[in-house]
Amino acid sequence: MGEMSKDVTMKVTIKLLAMVILGGTMVIWIMMPTSTYKKIWLTSMRAKLGKTTTFGKPGVNLLVYMFPMILLAFLGCIYLHLKKKTSVDQFHSGLERKKRDKFGALRKPLLVKGPLGIVTVTEVMFLTMFMTLLLWSLTNYFYYTFVTITPQSAAVHGDKIKLKRWEARLDSISVRLGVAGNICLAFLFYPVARGSSLLAAVGLTSESSIKYHIWLGHLVMTLVTSHGVCYVIYWISTNQVYQMLEWDRTAISNLAGEIALVAGLLMWATTFSAIRRRIFEVFYYTHHLYIIFMLFFVFHVGISYSLISLPGFYIFIVDRFLRLIQSHNNVKLVSARVLPCDTVELTFSKNPMLMYSPTSILFVNIPSISKLQWHPFTITSSSKLEPEKLSVMIKGQGKWSTKLYQMLSSSDQIDRLTVSVEGPYGPTSTDFLRHDSLVMVSGGSGITPFISIIRDLIYLSSTSTCQIPKMTLICAFKHSSDLSMLDLILPISSEISSFLDIQIKAFVTRETESTHNKNIIKPLCFKPYVSDNPISPILGPNSWLCLATILSSSFMIFIIIIGIITRYHIYPIDQGLNNYTSAYKSIIYLLAISVSVVATSSIVVFSNKKQYCTKNDQVVEGLSPLVTESSPQQLLSQSTSIHYGERPNLNKLLVGLKGSSVGVLVCGPRKMRQEVAKICSFRSPENLQFESISFSW
Repeated sequence: MGEMSKDVTMKVTIKLLAMVILGGTMVIWIMMPTSTYKKIWLTSMRAKLGKTTTFGKPGVNLLVYMFPMILLAFLGCIYLHLKKKTSVDQFHSGLERKKRDKFGALRKPLLVKGPLGIVTVTEVMFLTMFMTLLLWSLTNYFYYTFVTITPQSAAVHGDKIKLKRWEARLDSISVRLGVAGNICLAFLFYPVARGSSLLAAVGLTSESSIKYHIWLGHLVMTLVTSHGVCYVIYWISTNQVYQMLEWDRTAISNLAGEIALVAGLLMWATTFSAIRRRIFEVFYYTHHLYIIFMLFFVFHVGISYSLISLPGFYIFIVDRFLRLIQSHNNVKLVSARVLPCDTVELTFSKNPMLMYSPTSILFVNIPSISKLQWHPFTITSSSKLEPEKLSVMIKGQGKWSTKLYQMLSSSDQIDRLTVSVEGPYGPTSTDFLRHDSLVMVSGGSGITPFISIIRDLIYLSSTSTCQIPKMTLICAFKHSSDLSMLDLILPISSEISSFLDIQIKAFVTRETESTHNKNIIKPLCFKPYVSDNPISPILGPNSWLCLATILSSSFMIFIIIIGIITRYHIYPIDQGLNNYTSAYKSIIYLLAISVSVVATSSIVVFSNKKQYCTKNDQVVEGLSPLVTESSPQQLLSQSTSIHYGERPNLNKLLVGLKGSSVGVLVCGPRKMRQEVAKICSFRSPENLQFESISFSW
């Protein structure tokens, strides 16, 4: 108990320190567009730090913008490690109990329909705060433009070129739009760092926060496109079209900015649903132009200014390189089940120390179908109930998944399938135990995240003294053959059925009666190579501590490299006279970041590899016994009801549910999510706690 108390104290200390750092960072962002920041704060910092021979002018932005965010990410890793440790101790000591959700109202949907999708009260609050910051910045910038630029100042604007007042203002406004775009760019990469401690520390996952990346992406491209268009108009009106091809050695490079803008526009054009949903491959491949966009953005504005937006990109690079290392290993696929509804379940061997939460996803690559395509799928197994295997369900809805289904359903001669994975990624913990009852609403393959939740609660019901919430699964399918997905709810073993407290209400919408007397599930066994590895944690059992080591050590190495190069190479050439080419300086910084991240990540990963490599390399036949006699129709016959030719009346099923806390989870088509969100909206009864699980990117 003494050690647990110490860990709790450390968690509280980290929280307070993180709040102080975050508060200071917010003050900097608020004050940045003001004259007080520019004339007093920034001048003072540059006088003390900007003239040093170790870091020079970029040193100020390194200290003010980059260091605090890396420190927050580091503290987040330590906090999550302690949280994981204390939650395990509480569970094993029997201290885990239901806690009433004090902030449940903040997670209720406030906006249901509209361009932003389903938005909760908390999301509206933070969105309002961010938009206020953006409008505050633009207002200050534009006020400065319209107050300071007079006919007299316009006459000697720039390189002694006589300008009209509106032209001088257009030039200034163009700059300010670019600055505002950089504010959005500074936050753009945080939501897409899948293993980021910053997301996990506040209870977010990359899947739940991807919409923030989308919102920020639209804002970034709107502002930087306006920035570019305004400058083109300015150059044409002042007969300076030649400026479009200028690459200044020591200042702003116009050509680099135009290259970055073109790359951004290509990415932006493929993000709209008409392209992203119909030809996902085009969207996926085009999105890799972010490398060109960021590289030439740095060339455009210079390394000093780009350090404002590089912290998020730095954390993303760490995450991306770790994913790259993991994706180069072939994993051990031991079995598969082919369902009659164009669906397959793949079962992999898993290292027992790999733990993940329900609703986690796994990115899968099968080179025999496509060497480049990676697709995310929800994990249906429970790492607690099934410690040595991991399963995913794949519905044949696109070209890639349809080809996989055809490959497995048409042949019994496949002995091995080469597969690589990234992940799993998901919430660090789940709090389903806080509810008195749990209602899960699904449409089609949206049932998959609920399978993992049910299996996890089955484990808890058999090993813990905690009261397990009563479960109700409301699932809608188009055809009766889709009912075979219910066969995946339980593990093959029927011994755990006695622990279930669940009601299943299945609705077949397009058929008035069953067209399949028996849903036949086709089992397949594979013979993996000895070189195939079980799915293991890329950073070992103490993954958050390892990530903290990577972040801190790589940043320290980066600082040391930059300090040495600046002191002994850049400064002797530059000496404050802008003799050193801006592009070369930017390349040095980017190479220093890359070298530090690659070196530290590689060392940490390979030093931990021996700790989680399993000693038993042979195929374990008992991992996935292919028994098809047991099915939910037999194990859950008393708790399963099937309704043909009708849709679920969600309002009738959800309104009036008893209990102080009723968790309502939904995963399925957009209309279904919106309908459930409307029922559980801000004005609904307090006991309905809404959560949407959406993987529609």
